[in-house]
Amino acid sequence: MAEPPNRDDVERARVTLEGGIRRTPLLSSRTIGASLKCELFQRTGSFKPRGALNKIASLTTEEKARGVITVSAGNHAQGVAYAAAQDGVDALVVMWQGVSAQKLEATKGYGANVDLQATNPAEAFERVHELQRDTRRVFVDPHSDPFVIAGHGTLALEIEEQAPEADAIVVAVGGGGLVSGLVAAHTGKRVIAVEPELSQALHKGIEAGERVATEARSIADGCNSPYAGELPIRMCRDLERVLVTEDEIRHAFRTLYERAKLACEPAGAVATAAWLAKKIDARHPVLVVSGGNVAAETAAAILAAR
Repeated sequence: MAEPPNRDDVERARVTLEGGIRRTPLLSSRTIGASLKCELFQRTGSFKPRGALNKIASLTTEEKARGVITVSAGNHAQGVAYAAAQDGVDALVVMWQGVSAQKLEATKGYGANVDLQATNPAEAFERVHELQRDTRRVFVDPHSDPFVIAGHGTLALEIEEQAPEADAIVVAVGGGGLVSGLVAAHTGKRVIAVEPELSQALHKGIEAGERVATEARSIADGCNSPYAGELPIRMCRDLERVLVTEDEIRHAFRTLYERAKLACEPAGAVATAAWLAKKIDARHPVLVVSGGNVAAETAAAILAAR
């Protein structure tokens, strides 16, 4: 297994990504009572290009010629498709039937080919490894690749500079790639991992001490990974971990939309859900709001409900 990235790797990633990503704003919300790191304004609408661009930059000319392959419900798919297009690398993305139509079309729009034979996330993860063996493409692991994790860690460096007074970074978790990057950055700030009760890949993986299959069915589809990565399980086993309900996610979604004017997706509201539900003990937290790719129907249904 690869070694976990460290602060030096994250600093190198920041140099690699210069000019390729946006430095997203940090907003203060008096209503919410916390700072919001608005990563939904990142290219493609989430933090994912940070890791994908760093990974593709690490490839040799021969590896780039073979192309890349990945698996994703949508945000990582878009990140890899975008990053590959920037470097003229052919990308194949394995998704599964029933994923967000908006995220599917955006992935194709960035130039990736999409395989939709899998009927669920677990099948998709099996299929991506079959196709990788058959095509010899380079696998861009959404969770356990050290270059991907180090790229994601650049988000923590921005927070370190934008909010030196912050005592905690609160972040939603799916397979664990972003939270591992925040850990790798070693900013000295507490990192708190938040998962939906209906999507506990990292929580279950840490409890078992290894990657285990979980049923992921939260409205926060950006968190619905069937597995946590092996590196995240190693890197995050001592982190504070919090679970939130579907109603808490919906409430946070409405609050971010109505009071902070942030049109995020449900996964982008997960960290805020934990804070609003008073499940976070911190004085000056930064809540990561990542994921701005929500279908209009989903947003309308959550906003209309009370």
